Amino acid sequence: MILELADIRIQPGKQAEFEAAIQKGVKEVIHLAKGYVSHKVHHGIESPERYVLTIVWETLENHTVDFRESPAFQQWRAIVGPFFAVPPTVEHFNLVTESA
Repeated sequence: MILELADIRIQPGKQAEFEAAIQKGVKEVIHLAKGYVSHKVHHGIESPERYVLTIVWETLENHTVDFRESPAFQQWRAIVGPFFAVPPTVEHFNLVTESA
């Protein structure tokens, strides 16, 4: 399993609209993607324009190739992209340890 972490900064004052959009995008686009396992969206307390989206994929290629190179990625960006203040920073992680 691969963890994708997207650090998202949105335009000020757009939190409610962005939260509706990201929920729609995950439900209608990402949830259907090959290799999608689960996701979480966290909203910043100290930085209210900051969100952290984590998605668990079966493989790295499920995100970087199967999703990112598909028309679904353009659908996703059309839903959430208008709220971005800057392009998100995206990184991938392997699990080292976890609690029981």
